[in-house]
Amino acid sequence: MQSLLDYCRELTQIELESGDVLLREGERSGKLYVLAKGTIEVFRGDVEIAHVAESGAVFGEMSVLLDLPHTASVRAATPTRVYVIENASAFLRENPGVALPIASLLAKRLQNANNYLVNLKLQFQDRKDHLGMVDEVLESLIHQQDENFVPADDLPPDP
Repeated sequence: MQSLLDYCRELTQIELESGDVLLREGERSGKLYVLAKGTIEVFRGDVEIAHVAESGAVFGEMSVLLDLPHTASVRAATPTRVYVIENASAFLRENPGVALPIASLLAKRLQNANNYLVNLKLQFQDRKDHLGMVDEVLESLIHQQDENFVPADDLPPDP
């Protein structure tokens, strides 16, 4: 994620102590955060999803890109430093080169989810209960298209 870090060199950084919350599930911030140093914990509800210590990791991207509340809470697991992208939508429009590393990250996550679901499908293909519904989940992922798609060049500028 070095290419993403290159875009952040001039941005504001904040320091977090262990336990400090960066993003809260269900809230909106309009911000992106890029990990400079430290370890971040990601939670959905009370379930830990990930521990992230890779410099250049980004947080808040799903909320910004989908214009939805944050889907998970993010907090510092250790003393941590992050870059702050205040108006993330505008930043992404003004710095389209940032979109590729973020798209790559999202594609890796989707690939991992698909691989996991295929594995589940193979394990539970003969089941008639909810575990047998993996086919439907995979099908919906494959065919999910946004009918309201507008190319970025055609979007109006942020107010």
